[in-house]
Amino acid sequence: MPELMKDGLGAEAVGRIAGSLARTVPGFPVEEFTTQAMDGILELELKDRVRHLVAVLHDFLPRDFSETATVLTRLKDNWIAGDPDDKLRGFAAWPVIDYIGEHGLSHPDEALCALHELTAFFSAEFAIRPFIINHPDTTFRYLHEWTTDPDANVRRLVSEGSRPRLPWGQQLPAVIEDPSKSLALLEKLKDDPSEFVRRSVANHLNDISKDHPDRVIATCLRWQKGAGPERDWIIRHATRTLVKVGHPGVFVLLGFTDQPRLVCESLTLKNPAVRLGESLEFRLILKSAAKKDQKVVVDYAIHHLKANGKTSPKVFKLRTLEIPAGETVEIVKRHPIRPISTRKYYPGEHAIEILVNGKSYGVQPFTLNMD
Repeated sequence: MPELMKDGLGAEAVGRIAGSLARTVPGFPVEEFTTQAMDGILELELKDRVRHLVAVLHDFLPRDFSETATVLTRLKDNWIAGDPDDKLRGFAAWPVIDYIGEHGLSHPDEALCALHELTAFFSAEFAIRPFIINHPDTTFRYLHEWTTDPDANVRRLVSEGSRPRLPWGQQLPAVIEDPSKSLALLEKLKDDPSEFVRRSVANHLNDISKDHPDRVIATCLRWQKGAGPERDWIIRHATRTLVKVGHPGVFVLLGFTDQPRLVCESLTLKNPAVRLGESLEFRLILKSAAKKDQKVVVDYAIHHLKANGKTSPKVFKLRTLEIPAGETVEIVKRHPIRPISTRKYYPGEHAIEILVNGKSYGVQPFTLNMD
């Protein structure tokens, strides 16, 4: 059986938490903690296991958070890291770090210092978010200090922890409304030596682009001046959502032709009736109507039929092209339509749409059969 993410918080992880606390706190009741921690945990899903272990930790750690913060800070030097070949070994630190986010809010300075120490074991990107919401000035002061921290895990926490729409994480409404504070952090991290950090910067900017597209385009235009290949990569990765939705301005930013002159000579489907589990095969012919070479992004959207009879588009990458003046380009593509956990299919008329630099260049309907 393949390992599930929730398996990262099982008996082995509980043993490591207990052992690490025993190294840190003289007389720590390992057996009692382990019994209580394992009680019912295997019936729980991942995030419920985190919550369960946070509650158990609360029964065994000092009620005075100042004392607890001292214990957890010392835990860094006593942490049992686990098997280096175990991809989920970092999960053992997750409930320890989330404990700080849940029980340390009334002591932000001590709590944030503890998160700084422990984030190398499992990113504190979830635990820091309540502090951004409840203590924004204090938290952003620490985040600015951490942008020059020697540990790349801490510098990544600056960007990842302040992402407005972090997957799995609590959203940050104030940052969604006005990203100025988080953009100031990204300015300091845009040339970080760690690819780990730069990827977070790009994902953070991509988050902001969903609410403030023009702000992100303006930021990227400024960052392009004197940019090296690493910063250029951030710009491309940060604008991927803007490319998908065809936002005006992003294509010129990325070096693509503004207002391309193309003609869709043909969009044909090999199989306009598709059964679930098969592939839709289409053939596209584009011809340049310009007197100079053009660089374009060609995508396609599948308009999936929903239960209410309306359709919802999902955009897929197709090709990046440099089309010489007057030339014709042919593209053939097979798109699999198979069951996936994130989509429910409905029988009936769907459609495929061709997008060039975000603009529609042709639509063809097709029928999906479920039997």
